[in-house]
Amino acid sequence: MTQKLLLPEDWLAKISRFQVATASKLRGQHKGSHRSQRFGASLDFSDFREYHLGDDVRQVDWNVFARTDKYFIKRFLDEQEMRVHILLDTTKSMGDQAKWTFARQIVTSLGLMVLGRDDRLSFSFLQDEVKPPFRRKGAMYRRAFLQVVTEIEQATYTNSFAQGAFKALPKDSTVLFIVTDGLEPIEEWEQLLKRLPRFAGDVRILQIVTQEEIAPEYTGDVRLLDRETGRDVNVTMSSKVLDTYMARRVLHEEEFEAICRRFGVRQLQLKVEDGLQHAIFQQLLKAHWIR
Repeated sequence: MTQKLLLPEDWLAKISRFQVATASKLRGQHKGSHRSQRFGASLDFSDFREYHLGDDVRQVDWNVFARTDKYFIKRFLDEQEMRVHILLDTTKSMGDQAKWTFARQIVTSLGLMVLGRDDRLSFSFLQDEVKPPFRRKGAMYRRAFLQVVTEIEQATYTNSFAQGAFKALPKDSTVLFIVTDGLEPIEEWEQLLKRLPRFAGDVRILQIVTQEEIAPEYTGDVRLLDRETGRDVNVTMSSKVLDTYMARRVLHEEEFEAICRRFGVRQLQLKVEDGLQHAIFQQLLKAHWIR
């Protein structure tokens, strides 16, 4: 059974000491392991304030009263859960085998980090029939989550990514991860990104790319197939054709990065050929997306 799953057998032990990092205000209403900006009943002392009618007298600090002859209560930092949602792009451009496997490995790694802490994970992917997302909390659900992602065998979604994303997102997340190749038209990304703050205070895009997409090395006469539409075209791969492709790709990347900055969305590009360990322990860690 282990061989059918996405991750190496020892991977859980490697990532178990990491967790998702965020400075966004926590939205969870349930107790967790993160310090919120609210005051509550944890053991971490915050400060004193004067006693007001209706306050819990058990919180009065009698030592302070003995010194000042005034009533003060202790305030403690509240502990709240983080709510992390992961959205996986399953449009057909993600269907390259190496890219698809790598994207699901990234999704699974992030989800296992969340479940390993006292945080709540939700996960969804684009599908023609809208279904409730995976929603769980606690380490006991790590195996179930791994199995859910493993069983998404192909990227087959044929509709607009932006429109599909709205249907698949909850509105109560602390952190939202979108795992995608970012190849949709910039106009569609704009429509999506400008509305994402209503879904989460901390939005992050993990853009999955391959070396073949960045710098194709085709030569001669080739037949190219569009994964999204199924249409094919015969092309002579001259230097002019390659230069035109590279220029369009660079422009798309620049516009994509610019629109992410415009709407306060953090974006990180991960290359499949660099491997999973490099993505997690180098890029995500150095970007302070995990700690």
